[in-house]
Amino acid sequence: MYAIIKTGGKQFKVSEGDIIKVEKLSAKEEEKVCFDEVLMIGGNGEIKTGTPIVEGASVEGTVLRNGRGKKIIVFKFKSKKNYRKKQGHRQPYTQIKIDKINA
Repeated sequence: MYAIIKTGGKQFKVSEGDIIKVEKLSAKEEEKVCFDEVLMIGGNGEIKTGTPIVEGASVEGTVLRNGRGKKIIVFKFKSKKNYRKKQGHRQPYTQIKIDKINA
C-alpha cells in the first residue's frame, strides 16, 4: 500500500517503512507526526483519489532527525563591472520514517 502526501509545498509517494526528507517541521526527534493532506491512496489493485484530499485518510510517521543539507554555493557575477557576490546556503530538513497509512 502506498500514499501520496503533500507537505512543505511538495508531494511525496510513501509506503510503510520508507524514510523521507521533507521541509523542516517544528517537531523534535522521536516525536510522532501526522500528515492529513493525503492526495491519493493506492495498492492491492485499487486506487482512491481525493478532490483534492482523501477524506478520513492520514499518514503517521516518526521524526528521526532534524538536519541541514549539503552546502550549495550561490555566485552572482556581472562582467566588466567588478561585481562578484559569493554566498552559501544549507537547506534545513526533517527526516521522517513512515509508520502507518490509515485509509
